[in-house]
Amino acid sequence: MILLHALLFLILGKGGKNDMAIVYAVLIVKGKKTFADVPAKIQAQVREVLIDMELPELAEI
Repeated sequence: MILLHALLFLILGKGGKNDMAIVYAVLIVKGKKTFADVPAKIQAQVREVLIDMELPELAEI
Protein backbone atom coordinates (compact mmCIF):
# COMPACT_ATOMS: atom_id res chain seq x y z
CA MET A 1 0.00 0.00 0.00
CA ILE A 2 2.81 2.41 0.86
CA LEU A 3 4.52 1.81 -2.46
CA LEU A 4 1.22 2.40 -4.21
CA HIS A 5 1.02 5.82 -2.55
CA ALA A 6 4.57 6.58 -3.68
CA LEU A 7 3.74 5.63 -7.24
CA LEU A 8 0.67 7.84 -7.16
CA PHE A 9 2.83 10.74 -5.92
CA LEU A 10 5.19 10.14 -8.82
CA ILE A 11 2.53 9.73 -11.49
CA LEU A 12 0.29 12.56 -10.36
CA GLY A 13 3.10 14.90 -9.33
CA LYS A 14 1.45 15.63 -5.98
CA GLY A 15 2.26 19.14 -4.88
CA GLY A 16 5.08 19.52 -7.40
CA LYS A 17 7.39 17.31 -5.38
CA ASN A 18 10.79 16.59 -6.85
CA ASP A 19 10.75 13.25 -8.68
CA MET A 20 14.16 12.31 -7.27
CA ALA A 21 12.87 12.86 -3.74
CA ILE A 22 10.06 10.43 -4.47
CA VAL A 23 12.49 7.89 -5.95
CA TYR A 24 14.70 8.11 -2.86
CA ALA A 25 11.67 7.78 -0.58
CA VAL A 26 10.60 4.60 -2.38
CA LEU A 27 14.12 3.18 -2.14
CA ILE A 28 14.16 3.94 1.58
CA VAL A 29 10.77 2.26 2.09
CA LYS A 30 12.00 -0.81 0.18
CA GLY A 31 15.14 -0.95 2.34
CA LYS A 32 17.52 -0.34 -0.58
CA LYS A 33 18.74 3.01 0.82
CA THR A 34 18.70 4.82 4.14
CA PHE A 35 17.97 8.47 4.80
CA ALA A 36 21.71 8.96 5.38
CA ASP A 37 22.27 7.95 1.72
CA VAL A 38 20.14 10.86 0.46
CA PRO A 39 22.12 13.81 -0.90
CA ALA A 40 21.92 16.77 1.51
CA LYS A 41 20.49 18.92 -1.28
CA ILE A 42 17.21 16.96 -1.36
CA GLN A 43 16.95 15.60 2.20
CA ALA A 44 14.25 18.10 3.15
CA GLN A 45 12.15 17.04 0.16
CA VAL A 46 12.64 13.34 0.87
CA ARG A 47 11.71 13.92 4.52
CA GLU A 48 8.52 15.67 3.37
CA VAL A 49 7.63 12.76 1.06
CA LEU A 50 8.21 10.22 3.85
CA ILE A 51 6.04 12.28 6.20
CA ASP A 52 3.33 12.44 3.53
CA MET A 53 3.57 8.65 3.31
CA GLU A 54 3.06 8.52 7.11
CA LEU A 55 6.58 7.13 7.64
CA PRO A 56 8.43 9.96 9.42
CA GLU A 57 10.53 7.43 11.35
CA LEU A 58 12.35 6.58 8.11
CA ALA A 59 13.52 10.20 7.79
CA GLU A 60 15.91 9.93 10.73
CA ILE A 61 19.66 9.77 10.38
